[in-house]
Amino acid sequence: MLDDPISQIAKDLRLRPGQVSATASLLDGGGTVPFIARYRKENTGSLDEVEITSIRNRLFQIRELTERRRVILESLEKRGLLTNELQKTILGAETLSTLEDIYLPYRPKRRTRATIAKEKRLEPLALQIWGQEDFDVNEAAAKYVDSNTGTVNGVDNVQDALTGARDIIAEWVSENTIARREIRKLFWSEGTFSSSVISGKREEASKYRDYFEWKEPVIKVPSHRVLAMLRGEKESMLSINISPPAVQAVALLQDIFITGETQASDEINQAIKDRYKPLLESSMETEVRKEARIRAEDTAIAVFADNLRELLMAPALGQKNVLALDPGFRSGCKVACLDRQGQLLHNDTVYPHTGDRAEEEAGYKIVDLCRLYDVEAIAVGNGTASRETEAFLKTLELDSNIDIVMVNENGASVYSASEVARNEFPDHDLTVRGTVSIGRRLMDPLSELVKIDPKSIGVGQYQHDVDQKSLKERLDEVVGSCVNNVGVELNTASAELLSYVSGLGPKLANAIVKYRKENGPFSNRESLKNVPRLGPKVFEQAAGFLRIRDGDNPLDSSAVHPESYEVVRAIAKDLGKTLDQMVGNSSITHQIDPNLYLTDKFGLPTLTDIIEELARPGRDPREEYKSFSFAEDIQKIEDLSVGMKLPGIITNVTAFGAFVDVGVHHDGLVHISNLANKYVSNPADEVKVQQHVWVTVLEVDMERKRIGLSMKE
Repeated sequence: MLDDPISQIAKDLRLRPGQVSATASLLDGGGTVPFIARYRKENTGSLDEVEITSIRNRLFQIRELTERRRVILESLEKRGLLTNELQKTILGAETLSTLEDIYLPYRPKRRTRATIAKEKRLEPLALQIWGQEDFDVNEAAAKYVDSNTGTVNGVDNVQDALTGARDIIAEWVSENTIARREIRKLFWSEGTFSSSVISGKREEASKYRDYFEWKEPVIKVPSHRVLAMLRGEKESMLSINISPPAVQAVALLQDIFITGETQASDEINQAIKDRYKPLLESSMETEVRKEARIRAEDTAIAVFADNLRELLMAPALGQKNVLALDPGFRSGCKVACLDRQGQLLHNDTVYPHTGDRAEEEAGYKIVDLCRLYDVEAIAVGNGTASRETEAFLKTLELDSNIDIVMVNENGASVYSASEVARNEFPDHDLTVRGTVSIGRRLMDPLSELVKIDPKSIGVGQYQHDVDQKSLKERLDEVVGSCVNNVGVELNTASAELLSYVSGLGPKLANAIVKYRKENGPFSNRESLKNVPRLGPKVFEQAAGFLRIRDGDNPLDSSAVHPESYEVVRAIAKDLGKTLDQMVGNSSITHQIDPNLYLTDKFGLPTLTDIIEELARPGRDPREEYKSFSFAEDIQKIEDLSVGMKLPGIITNVTAFGAFVDVGVHHDGLVHISNLANKYVSNPADEVKVQQHVWVTVLEVDMERKRIGLSMKE
């Protein structure tokens, strides 16, 4: 039993027990991962979010094991099966699989061949054979034949008796803890994951043709292939089998259980051979299949989470006047003019692709709108007619300082039809809402994308095949991490953005927005306490991640937590400066010696963070925005030819490579084998969503609209 889970977690994660214990206490006390990582560094020894999350997850696993152990012990005790030795064994189990193996022989069962044999009173014969002493098994079995016992148990002859005894022995073998452990190891070390097409489904299952006759070691099969094959099986297109060589498995069991060369040993050997596949192999295949799926899902979710983080943390253009365009051919291009806060000022439709006169009129209108609203950038959705619209814009006499930027519009249509969009723009239709979203994505991707279900953003891998609850929890966690890392403007943030702030959630986020509408902007963080149901604990968790520009207290625009204001005032007093003079003045903050202000409450990590934040209050951790342009003469897939070298943007990273947008409406795939050599070992650690890259065209499949690319020099 894990009598000391703290020490075990510390050992597993290579941390100090004190760090784990402090983190566990903070988590149990309602602390969020972002809050603990940012504002409790003295307690945790400066653990980051990844380490704190690992501790949290490991604690959950141990507590889950503890609860399952409790349920099992209670069940055994109620049924009068719990012995001191069995209790000790159960308490010693350190994993769920080991615990379930121990419990398996005692689990209430449906009626099996073994239970039927026991009903025929053949268990004593099975026990005699199990001892493998030298005796005549036929003579022993004859004693259990009905005609010899004078009873009617359903044992008609010696063969019936031996068959029943072997059924009982086979169940003992299949439920033996050591046997299960060793066969489990064999499945993972020597097992094969194989699939084949179901008879008569070859044509219907064509999209799975790579897996019609597929075999691969279980330990090596990558997550995307596991999920693809399991999907094919679910759709009744593929048949899947997971198993090690049966001869090897049977030999392993023989080594464990055959201890002599007697007739009884032969019976045990026969029981193993006859019943290995339907009992132990079947049971273990179910377990390994489940574990393989879980591992594949975990990998897919991790890839999705990494991609989402990169997308949310993409550089923001910032507060600029933006003209957004949602391109279209016959239906026209929807136009939305936004101010520097992302508010809609004007919307319209232009038709640059429906004739010369319409193109000329569209040009005049765009130029006039740019002048009227002092447009500083144009955001063009990357859907239908995007490259043609971009080319049209570049023919106009626009201010040379206006950037024309292609914006990924994945999920914009989902947003436009959502309740959030309807509440924001009740008087506008879907097309206007979607166009506004495109413009806002350029200004601040994070603030806009939090309004959309992450699964609709288009950066996942097999997201519909994984456990949806686990996926949602992980993606929500990523969004929360990004939001708290960047910080949120309290007086302008949407309820959706506020809901991800540490400690808040949707109800309090809506309460904040309602309070803001009824009472005007917040003048300081302290006034947050006036929001109904926002108590001291929530304030503690949330305040440091909320920003107030031009408020009563200059510290409210920084990531300095209100609980640390007292030490900042002491520093200012010692320097003979006001807070206004000190905040944002690096020449003054560089004079601060943190060692002068060390206390039990404020250690060096917190003081160092405070000084850095005073020098650059509310610093955005995202990289600086850089403009990007596709090759002007490449606008559709027909323009591509093998050997071309083109600029592109990575739109999705998967376990098998990266997808790159080169501006032809169809993303190309850089297979893992064609990534630059430094990326091949683990592409997800290197190439990132939104990364600007150069690629070489390797293949253009016009029929299937597939593009093969390479990032190798």
